[in-house]
Amino acid sequence: MALQEKYKSLIDTAKASGIDDLQVAEQGGVLHINGTAPNAEVKNRLWDIYGSIDPNFLTGDVVMNVKVATAVAGSKVRVETNESNLNIRKGPGTDQPVVGKAAKGEVITLVGKANDQWWLVRTNDGEEGYSYAQYLTPVE
Repeated sequence: MALQEKYKSLIDTAKASGIDDLQVAEQGGVLHINGTAPNAEVKNRLWDIYGSIDPNFLTGDVVMNVKVATAVAGSKVRVETNESNLNIRKGPGTDQPVVGKAAKGEVITLVGKANDQWWLVRTNDGEEGYSYAQYLTPVE
């Protein structure tokens, strides 16, 4: 089955959700989806659909490089790890590649919540991705 057929609902949702500069290409047995989502909810919805088609993201046949438009003015959260830096991942799951790190005690921006476990965050350096919520505490 062609990947664009397998992930038709994901691609259709990306098109219908107003993803800016949407690019969908199949290359080397991997479907690449690139663009800019209008908000965190759209990005989270895409990851939910991807997860429903490929539970736990095990096949590794999709690379989603979807950012959220502009710096979203959101609440701040503090990284509360024991000793190490907090991993920031491409998608909501420990199987997703690490795209950045936030230092213990660092205050970063909460862009949105994928679910109770995974929050979409952005560092002051502009690194954006998902981190495990248990290591994030809202700053008042």
